[in-house]
Amino acid sequence: DYELCEEWGHLYPVPREDLINLHREHLLHLLEMGDMEKALQLLQRIEDPGVCLAISEQSLDQHPNLAASHFLADYLTAHFYASLTTARRNEIQALYIGSKVLLTLPELSRVNYIHLSSRPLLMLEQLLMNMKVDWVAVAVQTLHQLLSGREIGFTVEDIDSLLSKYAEKALNFPFTLKEKRS
Repeated sequence: DYELCEEWGHLYPVPREDLINLHREHLLHLLEMGDMEKALQLLQRIEDPGVCLAISEQSLDQHPNLAASHFLADYLTAHFYASLTTARRNEIQALYIGSKVLLTLPELSRVNYIHLSSRPLLMLEQLLMNMKVDWVAVAVQTLHQLLSGREIGFTVEDIDSLLSKYAEKALNFPFTLKEKRS
């Protein structure tokens, strides 16, 4: 049905907003089905870059599943980086990095942290507070790889500072040890 509507749009004048809505719904459908290849082909078929940007941003704002969010954030960053405001750019890159970190977690545990996908530093802190040290190690390694050369509102130094803070808290004893004297 989406493809038929798309063909109709080529034959008859369709208002821009209706065209954006059609492509957005089609894109979200393809992403929900997990067909990233067809989703990419759909975006590449759209000739007007403004329409393509609007479709991609609106789709991302619909908060699709994790893989779809990751795909859209990556697409927007790769194709429309210069067209985005600095705040929006940071937001999209944080979502890209957060979704990448989420994908490193065990599948059954992702649901507990998905609400933090756009806040990777907070996700890392939550993992630390939940004592998921093995997951933190993988997350930190992923963050270090992804942050090289990117500005998203936090840096590698912020991650190191957070880790130092929690390491200090782990070694902080609320009482003193007393020696037994004979």
